Amino acid sequence: MKALAVCVGTVGAAKALWEGRIQQLTEERERDEKRSGRKALKGVTVVWQERINMARLKEKVVNAEGRIVLKIENEAWKSLPNALQQMSYLQEWQIHRTGLESIPRFVGVFDNLLVLDLSRNSVREIPKEIGQLTKLQELYISYNRLQQIPHELAGCKNLEKLDLAVNRELCDLPEQLSQLQRLYHLDLSMNRFTCIPLAVINMPALEWLDMGSNKLQELPDDMTRMEKLHTIWLQRNGITHLPETISKLKNLSTLVLTSNKLQKIPVCMEEMFNLRFVNLRDNPLRLKVTLSECANPEEEEDRELFGIEFMQAYIQELKKQYSNLHLNTVSSN
Repeated sequence: MKALAVCVGTVGAAKALWEGRIQQLTEERERDEKRSGRKALKGVTVVWQERINMARLKEKVVNAEGRIVLKIENEAWKSLPNALQQMSYLQEWQIHRTGLESIPRFVGVFDNLLVLDLSRNSVREIPKEIGQLTKLQELYISYNRLQQIPHELAGCKNLEKLDLAVNRELCDLPEQLSQLQRLYHLDLSMNRFTCIPLAVINMPALEWLDMGSNKLQELPDDMTRMEKLHTIWLQRNGITHLPETISKLKNLSTLVLTSNKLQKIPVCMEEMFNLRFVNLRDNPLRLKVTLSECANPEEEEDRELFGIEFMQAYIQELKKQYSNLHLNTVSSN
C-alpha cells in the first residue's frame, strides 16, 4: 500500500509540475504575441505617420519664379520629418517662424537646392553635410541661435549670398570660408564679432558687407585686400579710429559709421573719389564743424548733415588746423 501511495503521489507531483510549465509557456507566448503585436502596430503607425508627414509637406510645395519651393511659415515644425528626403527635387526652402531647432543631416541629399532660407527660427547648429550642397547660391539663417559655423560650408562653391545676422552669440568664422570664390554679399550684423574675421578679409569676390551692431573696436590695416568691396555697414560698434589704409579701398561707394567712438576723420579719406554715401552721425568727433546753410530750402531738407559734404568740410578744417599749427611751430623757432 505504501508503494502504491508513493507512486500515486509522484505522478500527481509530476502532473502539477507539467501543468505549471505548460501554463508558464502559454503566458510567455501570449506576452510575446502582445509584444509582436505592439511592434507591428508601432511599425504601421510609423508608416502612416510618414505618409501623413509626406502629405503635409506636399501641400507646402509651390512653384515660384520657375523654382520648386517648400514654403512653411508660422506653423510648429521643431524638426523636419524623414519623409522630406523623398523630395530631393526641391530647389528652394522657405521655412520661417516655425520654431525649427535643427537642420536635418540629410540636407546633403538636396543636390538641386539653390536657396536655403531658415530665417527666424531656433536653429543652433549647421550640420557639416551642408557642404554637399554644391549648387547652393543663397543661404539665410538670420535670427536664429547659431554659435559657430562649420568649415564644411566652404564646400558650397557656388554660394553668392550668406546671411547670418542676429544670431547674438556668433563671434568668429572658419578661415576656410575664404574659399567661397563667388560670395559677394555677407551679413554678419547683430552678433558678437570683435574684429573682421580673416576669412572675410580674404573673400575675393566680396562687394557688400554688414557688420553693424557688433563689438568692433578697430578696422584692420589689411582690409585693403577686399578690393571689390563697394558697401560696408559698421554702425553701432565701438570703433575709435580709422586706419590710413582705408583710402585704398578704391571701389568703396557706401560707408556707414553711425554710433561709433570716432574722434577724428583721417585726411586720407579725401582720396576716396568713388565714395558716394557716408554717414558719420553720433560720433564724438573732437573737431566741431558746422555746414553753411543752403540757399535753397528744398536742398536743405534733403541734406545729409553728417554725410559726404560734412566729411569734406571736416577734412578741410582739419587741414587748416594742421597748417596753422605748422606755421606757429615755424614762427616759434
